[in-house]
Amino acid sequence: APQRPPRAAARARGRAVDPPCTQGTHSAANPGAGAPEAALASPPPLHNRCTSSSTLAPMAAGGGEAPVYSVLLPTYNERQNLPLILMLLSEAFDEMGETYEVVVIEDNSPDGTADVAREMQRVLGASRVVLVERAGKLGLGTAYVDGLKVARGRFVLILDADLSHHPKYIKDMVRKQREGDYDVVTGTRYRRGGGVAGWDLRRKLTSRVANYLAFTLLNPGPAVSDLTGSFRLFKREVLEQLFPRLVSKGYVFQMEIIVRAAREFKVAEVPIAFVDRLYGESKLGGAEIVAYLHGLWTIFTQI
Repeated sequence: APQRPPRAAARARGRAVDPPCTQGTHSAANPGAGAPEAALASPPPLHNRCTSSSTLAPMAAGGGEAPVYSVLLPTYNERQNLPLILMLLSEAFDEMGETYEVVVIEDNSPDGTADVAREMQRVLGASRVVLVERAGKLGLGTAYVDGLKVARGRFVLILDADLSHHPKYIKDMVRKQREGDYDVVTGTRYRRGGGVAGWDLRRKLTSRVANYLAFTLLNPGPAVSDLTGSFRLFKREVLEQLFPRLVSKGYVFQMEIIVRAAREFKVAEVPIAFVDRLYGESKLGGAEIVAYLHGLWTIFTQI
């Protein structure tokens, strides 16, 4: 397996992209018995105030052996979805016999998502659920940057917390990665075997148009068919090399990652079915569409 670069270098690269959280909390509860339903219980007192990336990394390590896979899971108002996605992730990795951790990057959700994450630490164990609390809604891009600072895995997965990306596809991504020693494996809705469920015609057209515009302007090459997707498996060093150079911070952050990766690294795809969220409301609105167009233009003019 590839060797991970020294953590000090990784943290240094992370700081070049975005300053660390200044008011968040990195929480590691003791593992214990429980059930997902108990995730609505009152949380224990907060502790371990995060003031720099150098304080985050040692706390994440916890003295145990590093897992092979780290899942970065940004959340905002995902109280109902979080226990389900964490249990599905646990089931997927246990079925494969692989070690893992889920880094939940929580942006001070008003619905109490952080409380649920702390309870799930007790259900699944602190080594499997790592909670990074941030001061507010600081953007998807910086969430991944902060998450990577505490992640310990040699491989890093990103996916949505709202159950749009089913963890059952992780085994296909891992298998594909091993077949060709790929640097990146990305899920695609737009190859045979992939698709979308639960979207109305307007949402499907919006996605198709967004993907078409991205391909036209950014020209990533034939290896990638789904630029606007966000279910991906990376070798850790790929993200550590790409993050310092990224210019995007919002939803287009993921698109810029895959465009740069397709130009510089070995990339493969696996078909996935994207399913609309079960609980909560979609965060895609007029403001997000405008931000996408602005971000797309920024990427086009700078890379």
